[in-house]
Amino acid sequence: MNNGLRITDTNSANDSKGRALGFEGNDFLYVVIGIVAAIGIFLLLYGMFHAGLATAGGIAIPVFVIPTAWVMLFRRGKPDGYAEDFFDHLFNREGFGFSPDNQNPRGARQTEPGHAQ
Repeated sequence: MNNGLRITDTNSANDSKGRALGFEGNDFLYVVIGIVAAIGIFLLLYGMFHAGLATAGGIAIPVFVIPTAWVMLFRRGKPDGYAEDFFDHLFNREGFGFSPDNQNPRGARQTEPGHAQ
């Protein structure tokens, strides 16, 4: 029964990591955990320890803002490894090439450490 159809193996998997709450992959977890932790800290400080409203809010707000800012600045719409490359460039500043300070000019002789010319 040869009807002329060719059967081949293909990789038909979905390349997307999925989306939830407008975030790609598991990025929404950082935001949701930040919200839950901030509400928990606020209720703990304000309700149980009777801290002031401004004090409890001042401590709880960064718990939500920092992970949300991390996702929005370094993960949303960026390729994998963007944050690592960003901070490596920020602190290292050498990029992907050789450091010009470590290169000898043309024709200069290299000497081994501890040997005089």
